[in-house]
Amino acid sequence: DDKEMITSSGDATCVLWDIDTRQPKANFTDHTGDCMSVALDTTKNIFVSGSCDSTCKLWDYRAKKGVATFRGHDSDINGVSMFPDGNAFASGSDDSSCRVWDLRSFGQLKKMVPEKVVTTVTSLAFSSSGRVLVAGRDDFTVDAWDTIKGQLVSQLNNPHDNRVSGLGVAKDGQAVATGSWEMLRKIW
Repeated sequence: DDKEMITSSGDATCVLWDIDTRQPKANFTDHTGDCMSVALDTTKNIFVSGSCDSTCKLWDYRAKKGVATFRGHDSDINGVSMFPDGNAFASGSDDSSCRVWDLRSFGQLKKMVPEKVVTTVTSLAFSSSGRVLVAGRDDFTVDAWDTIKGQLVSQLNNPHDNRVSGLGVAKDGQAVATGSWEMLRKIW
């Protein structure tokens, strides 16, 4: 609903806020490191958080409790993105990998790591079908992964002069928006 929002924080928490009163409605406190990112599915009342404790957590924000913990990354998780149907999510980490996780079985579906690139994944976004996962990196590149095959299908080399910190994919799949620490946004 438009009267609430969820934030992640460097104090290892996520908070559900009442926008009108500017007061917290619930605190989610099971992480042991900075919470770097959240992704929501409002139709199922769930969100996923990614943390510097190398885990992602699934939360039910109406019940105000944790549901599952996802382990597999070897370092900080900087970005999470919900799969379009809400049954999976992706995570991106300092360990250079992107992973896709199933929210029904609570297991890992795919691990995607470029053969030659070993840099931090900073941001993620799925295409509207979920077939493509776009990942921004701190070496200024953007990867496009086939989520079924787990293969790199395209890469933008140095589209920015600094870390790619934000991504979005157009609903029709015809464009990707990137944002960078150089304070520019670009449409590709």
